[in-house]
Amino acid sequence: MKTASQRPEWFTDARFGMFIHWGMYSAAEGIWKGERHRHFNNYAEWIKYRNRIPTDQYGELAKRFDWESINPEEWVILAKKAGMKYITITAKHHDGVAIWNSNVDGYNLPKLAGTDRDIIAELAEACRKHNMKLGFYYSHWIDWAHPYAWNHNLELTGKVSDEQFNQYWQQKVIPQLKELLTNYGDIAMLWFDMWIPHEQSIIKKEQLIQVIQLVRELQPNCLINSRLGLPASMEDIDFETLGDNQLGAVYKDSPWQTPGTIAHSWGYNALENQWKSTSQLLHALIGNVSLNGNFMLNIGPRADGSFPYEGTRRLKDMGKWLEINGDAIYKSEGLELSPQQHDWGKITFNKKKKTVFLHVYNRPLDDILRVSGITSNPKKIYLLNDKLKEPVPFEKSGPYIRIKVPPLVQNPFVPVIAMEFENELQLDTQVVAEATFGGFSLKGNNSLSADSELSLIPFDGTNPDHAVINTPTSISWKIFIPEAGEYNIDISFSNQNAKSASVRLTVNNQEKNSTLAPTGKVVVEPNKDYYADQYIEEEIGKFTFDQAGYYEVRLSAIPPKKRELLFNWLWVEKTK
Repeated sequence: MKTASQRPEWFTDARFGMFIHWGMYSAAEGIWKGERHRHFNNYAEWIKYRNRIPTDQYGELAKRFDWESINPEEWVILAKKAGMKYITITAKHHDGVAIWNSNVDGYNLPKLAGTDRDIIAELAEACRKHNMKLGFYYSHWIDWAHPYAWNHNLELTGKVSDEQFNQYWQQKVIPQLKELLTNYGDIAMLWFDMWIPHEQSIIKKEQLIQVIQLVRELQPNCLINSRLGLPASMEDIDFETLGDNQLGAVYKDSPWQTPGTIAHSWGYNALENQWKSTSQLLHALIGNVSLNGNFMLNIGPRADGSFPYEGTRRLKDMGKWLEINGDAIYKSEGLELSPQQHDWGKITFNKKKKTVFLHVYNRPLDDILRVSGITSNPKKIYLLNDKLKEPVPFEKSGPYIRIKVPPLVQNPFVPVIAMEFENELQLDTQVVAEATFGGFSLKGNNSLSADSELSLIPFDGTNPDHAVINTPTSISWKIFIPEAGEYNIDISFSNQNAKSASVRLTVNNQEKNSTLAPTGKVVVEPNKDYYADQYIEEEIGKFTFDQAGYYEVRLSAIPPKKRELLFNWLWVEKTK
């Protein structure tokens, strides 16, 4: 049996998996008796609840399944072609219908359909054949088929008692989990789906511990996700599950995963028209890996087992990209740099190979890719799709690496540049990054320190990221000046007051003062009384640096008395 830290090693190596939503709802296709799904999110797997379908009529959907056409091995082969390393299938969703012939409850798909097919068994065999890890999604909290399980409408009709819910738990949940854990070989993970802490639900902690004990007894190495209802910090919770389609925002040391859709709905929806592009999906995968996370991408087969063309096309395109660039994803992780460190793309890192991978979303027009925060000297830089690994020229200055991007970087979707290092990688996590085309943007979220706590407000669609300064405040940044010479520094701000604010900028023993006048509002959309705070930029002054090296930039700001100054950025750029 592996230790708690060893259990998820395969998971963090794999990085990319397939989520399959397939069950009774697949036959409804998001439409019931001529009416579309009654909710704006249009999740087809929720149609029984949203459209208030009687349980007996819902069961009739089983007759729509085309068992002659359904072939789970095709699902596994598609996952393989997509470069995925594991599959998680909805063994029982919220509708309460098991997709295997469960001895615990006769209200299951095979029995209702009158077939002796066990899709779970066939999928497990195909996964073993193609060296694919297999996991099961199991809805333990919500079950619309059992009278004593939870469904959200109980908030209106009257909640079941703890005793009644425990009857459901002991008579259905635990026995069905035993079936899944004993009848289908090695199970890589159990994926539960309670998106709130158990304290906010009817489930008791003792019931969740019972599940953990069962898993550790029957499948000791099986992973358990945080949507069981317990915090990811617990030893027996193997990885954190973020919100649906919630991509990573910060680097995490512990394993985590995003469940994401290839379009919008999870289960098959005949009215689906929100397909994401291959580039979007690759950006989601790369972005998560750059923050030490996984991405599990969902597709929903129809009741005949087929996938829509739009989905298979994107998966195959991702697989072709991974055939070339897989080293930048599998067994790779992120660097503990700011998630928004680079405006051209993302960075992943293979620690064992001592190789950094630069995923170039946007090729710089000047063909210079600026990498910030790595102080180690690269041994070699080359295009990952170049079989000859021809060296790419670069310049190194302190924590900055400038790479001359060759024309061959025109790789479909996301080109990748590899940087090999001889020794352990050394980082400077505090230095401000060099922007595309050169220059440095000094903001509240990349500052080194402030003598009072900054209130950082994120971009809201109209107003930019900014720091609210309501008392005399001093903010400092660490920058590296790559070339001696004269540099201009501008400030972007909004002053929604009747009086001016004052700032003082100190750099390299040089000091300049500036007055920031009121900025007023700006019209966002005409004829709608839709206005926003206006942010303007002004020059503070020019500063001379005698030599290349590290410097501290310090901004001292005094807002109008008992008022706020909204600080956006300082922009540092060498004069021409």
